[in-house]
Amino acid sequence: MRWLILGALLGLLLLFPSLLALVTTVVAAVASQPVVVAFALGLIARPHLRRPRWAR
Repeated sequence: MRWLILGALLGLLLLFPSLLALVTTVVAAVASQPVVVAFALGLIARPHLRRPRWAR
C-alpha cells in the first residue's frame, strides 16, 4: 500500500513539477514539530516491540 502511495506521489511530481516545492514545504513543516515526529516513530516501532505475556 505504501508503495502505491509513493508511486502516486512520484507520478504527480513528474506531471506537476511545481508540486515539489509544496511537498518539500509540508515535509519540512511536519519535521519541525518534535511531537509529530515522535508520534510517527512510535507508530512505526510499535509492531516490532515485544509485549509481555502475562500468566493467567
